[in-house]
Amino acid sequence: MSVQQQCELLGVPRSTYYHRPRPESAHNLRLLRRLDELYLECPFFGSRRMAVTLEVNRKRIQRLMRILGIEALYPKPNLSRPAPGHQIYPYLLRGVSIERPNQVWSTDITYIPMHGGFLYLVAVMDWFSRFVLSWELSSTMETGFCLAALEAAFRFGQPEIWNSDQGSQFTSPDFLAPLKKRDISISMDGRGRALDNVFIERLWRSLKYELIYPGDFVSGADLFQALDRYFHFYNHRRPHQALGYRTPADLFPHRSKRKRSSP
Repeated sequence: MSVQQQCELLGVPRSTYYHRPRPESAHNLRLLRRLDELYLECPFFGSRRMAVTLEVNRKRIQRLMRILGIEALYPKPNLSRPAPGHQIYPYLLRGVSIERPNQVWSTDITYIPMHGGFLYLVAVMDWFSRFVLSWELSSTMETGFCLAALEAAFRFGQPEIWNSDQGSQFTSPDFLAPLKKRDISISMDGRGRALDNVFIERLWRSLKYELIYPGDFVSGADLFQALDRYFHFYNHRRPHQALGYRTPADLFPHRSKRKRSSP
């Protein structure tokens, strides 16, 4: 079958077959990294203030903020409307006292700048102990790597409550199915309310200042190995002030993990 016939069957222009995605320019990669750093310092900055601070056209800043998956933290109307076909759940943790391991698990995705590119990182954390249960890297924001992190976290048991934001990865039926199967209560932050998931936001801040920004990693393999070492350090050796200078492993009843292998 010819290329033209294949494109006609798919209902797309023939030129689409020959299209190759253009990678981000070196200038845009520098801007992405600076945006990520600035957002950690000033999460209340919207695209206007980001554009003024970085002296860049606002439309470019808006596009780069979409790549990063960030938006300014301020009250907005109509925040709970679900995406088509996706179910949204209420936030269940307001006023809840976190008293034991496996009471609440949470997850989030963050952007990881690299030398010449970027990747996305997802992690699953136990709220009581701050123990990082699992993590995965991906070059896209699709649901698959988030689902892989969820399945890996189940090696440690399961939570009473699962909390995430309203991102399409976490509201998709494929992602929610394992939670429903295990009768886990599902909680979701309001859109743009990163402080609803404050513990994992603090993890991202520590990770980036302690590893990512100083490291300036060149390859995904190098980054994977560094993350593996860092999360072991974070769980087993890094004292946490909020935990009375104990480590997450001191408070979480864990068993030995299976050895991870880089993708």
